[in-house]
Amino acid sequence: MRPDPLAEAAARRHELTRAKAIQALRELDRAGTPVTFTGVASAAGISRSWLYTQADIRSQIQRLRGIRNSDPASPVPPAQRATETSLRARLTAALARNQALTDENARLRRQLARALGDQRSTRTRSGNDPAP
Repeated sequence: MRPDPLAEAAARRHELTRAKAIQALRELDRAGTPVTFTGVASAAGISRSWLYTQADIRSQIQRLRGIRNSDPASPVPPAQRATETSLRARLTAALARNQALTDENARLRRQLARALGDQRSTRTRSGNDPAP
């Protein structure tokens, strides 16, 4: 006996709608856009009431909404936020680079001062020093 074609079509439509909702949810989260039932429904082109009937999607929206509400000033999605360790490593690297640039600037200033001093000495010895 063949399965009911209407039931098969309904199952395919259900899975397609779920896939759209999950994709929209991921894209909103990745973009840093506030994740809400209205936003997910609008982005996926589905109804808000259908989202509420899907327990796993509903809990994911509520979880992401809760995370955003705990830190509303942060536009970066939680999955993309840097860890304390990586921030510390980046800060250490930046400080080392700043120190290297400071040392190079000091070396170049000394080199320039020597060159200008040599140039002044050469002009004075040759009698080409312009009158003050």
